[in-house]
Amino acid sequence: MPVKSNPIPWTRRSFLSAAAASAGATGLPTAAHAAAAPFQPNWDSLVDGYRTPEWFRDAKFGIWAHWSAQCVPEMGDWYARHMYIQGNWQYEHHLKTYGHPADVGFMEMNNRWKAENWDPEALLDLYAKAGAKYFVALANHHDNFDNYDSKYHAWNSVRIGPKRDLIGIWAKAARARGLRFGVSNHSAHAWHWFQTAYGYDAEGPRAGQRYDAFRLTKADGKGKWWEGLDPQDLYTGRNIVMPEGFRTARAANAWHDENTRYWDEKPPLQNPAFTRQWFLRCRDLIDSYRPDLVYFDNSGLPLGQAGLDITAHYYNASMAWHGGRLEAVVNAKQLPAERRPGIVEDVERGFREGIEPLPWQTDTCLGDWHYNRGIFNNHGYKPASTVIHRLCDIVSKNGNLLLSVPVRGDGSIDADERKIVEDIGAWMARNGEAIHGTRPWRVYGEGPTRVAGGMFSEGNSQPLTAEDIRFTRKGGALYAIAMGWPKDGLLRIQTLAEDSNVAPGSIDRVEAVGSSDALPFKRTRRGLEVKLPEGLAGAPAVTVKISGAGVA
Repeated sequence: MPVKSNPIPWTRRSFLSAAAASAGATGLPTAAHAAAAPFQPNWDSLVDGYRTPEWFRDAKFGIWAHWSAQCVPEMGDWYARHMYIQGNWQYEHHLKTYGHPADVGFMEMNNRWKAENWDPEALLDLYAKAGAKYFVALANHHDNFDNYDSKYHAWNSVRIGPKRDLIGIWAKAARARGLRFGVSNHSAHAWHWFQTAYGYDAEGPRAGQRYDAFRLTKADGKGKWWEGLDPQDLYTGRNIVMPEGFRTARAANAWHDENTRYWDEKPPLQNPAFTRQWFLRCRDLIDSYRPDLVYFDNSGLPLGQAGLDITAHYYNASMAWHGGRLEAVVNAKQLPAERRPGIVEDVERGFREGIEPLPWQTDTCLGDWHYNRGIFNNHGYKPASTVIHRLCDIVSKNGNLLLSVPVRGDGSIDADERKIVEDIGAWMARNGEAIHGTRPWRVYGEGPTRVAGGMFSEGNSQPLTAEDIRFTRKGGALYAIAMGWPKDGLLRIQTLAEDSNVAPGSIDRVEAVGSSDALPFKRTRRGLEVKLPEGLAGAPAVTVKISGAGVA
């Protein structure tokens, strides 16, 4: 049963009063006095007042460092949760490598995380060369650890593990290279996601013995590396504790799947302190580092009213930083259509089927979100060609691509990842003109391959081929990007046939992007046929620039 942590009802008035009391002397607008600011903490105000800033619409491509102590074991996603689920392969790895989770809990991974080979400037040089125009760093994950100099949470990277302000260092390196800087905040789910740490083995030699989160208190840290810290602040307290009586791991795990894994965006009613603390930590993150983008790993905004409060605060703060100009982007997922104008919707590992009227974003990863050694050993990352094809498809439909490049616990990336990023950069060096600063054309493209829409749809989509073409536009020119090299070197674009309703005017000139030389072309009722230069053969995608009244 959940523990009753506060008998006082947590109303909206008391929440904002507490926020005002702890606002400090930042001089920036806060949700506590939103009435005097342009944005109010409600959906009507966000929808009516927000416009996606041009920097984001122009950027098109960002790279993300989804990096936390969960990368230390190099065992992939959600290690901090799964290491407490008996029978899970990550539980078995933890047992064999580090010890039983009753003795060695996930908090010990934070102490093992040293980031000893981290070179943020070299990584940002690589990402900027790859054509990224914004960079996003993970500020905290569901494991509830802050990767910055957090004023309201002692479990942070300055005090523990790396002993450095990771977000501050990332921000400085990104901005020195002309990149916009963003942060991702995932910790609103920690109050239920991390409750596996309060469980126990349902079977085996240590059946019934509770894991570390259940038994550890601040007093237990005396003389240890975590002296002065309270493990309950990290593990979030006993919110949804696994009841006694399970005798099989299967039954216990089914209980966790039903009760602690759900993607509930509502605040925990019996732990209002968690919501208050989340708000303060997030506001501190925004005010201290002034990000251009805040990514919430949430369906809609996190934690009910708290999410609206922090978004209004962020928008108002951005206007204060930029002389009244709103430069802020907030990402969240699975929004109803009527709320999409208020923030920039993110589609995790997915696509859209057609051109969206509002800017949007896909986030995906070369492999697992947290570093997985097995993917590297098996050379299982997405190849550069796949990333480039997805980027072109997304941009043609008014979207951006945020690509996660998994980072090892030591702060480095592996040889396969580096080669993929370099290959993306080689393509972008020639073809970036057709990506950056563009807007959708009249249609997104043509071709036989089905692209499934929606969250997690990338696994249901077929690979794009040379017959699939995507369009973008900029400065009166149309860019046509073929997802491969045509077999005979002849690019055929049916959409631009001489009797086309989409492009009824003339086509005067065609050239390969990256060259000012005109290419021979012929326009018939079957389409526009362009003879491509042999030097482009083998490219993952081939781009031509088309001029004329018919495409302007």
